[in-house]
Amino acid sequence: MESKVSFTRVNNDVNGNPRYVCHFMNLLNSSESWEQGLSINDKYNLALSKSRQLGGKKFHNKQYGGGIVFQSYNIGDLENDILELQKPS
Repeated sequence: MESKVSFTRVNNDVNGNPRYVCHFMNLLNSSESWEQGLSINDKYNLALSKSRQLGGKKFHNKQYGGGIVFQSYNIGDLENDILELQKPS
């Protein structure tokens, strides 16, 4: 069974589009998240590069550390896309 991605709703962007934040570990598969040679910064950068395929950006805010923000009107499709990114390549 695949895990679900939990999102936190944050303020809209300057154009009024809805934004959602998820933790960067949601974008890593199990082998990447348990990789012993990677530091937490390396894992964050790997998740950030994967999220950019879906329009994800680094969330610069104190309210949610380690977050990646997405602008989306359809959170269900976004969750399915993230679950596809989790699959090992």
